Amino acid sequence: MTPIDVNTATADELDAVAALQGHGPEIVRYRDERGGFSDLRQLEEVPGLAGKVDGISTALTVGER
Repeated sequence: MTPIDVNTATADELDAVAALQGHGPEIVRYRDERGGFSDLRQLEEVPGLAGKVDGISTALTVGER
């Protein structure tokens, strides 16, 4: 499986990752407000995701913002 880029993925694509299911729209909103992600650890700052993103680095990647 090719990792999904959190800086370009749609809300539906992000929702397809089990650990992120239901949080896609919130991740996209957060990304749009802050200009993107520079590190996957920033997903912890998205409301509702604190403590839920451990071990998902194989499913996600951070591309250019």
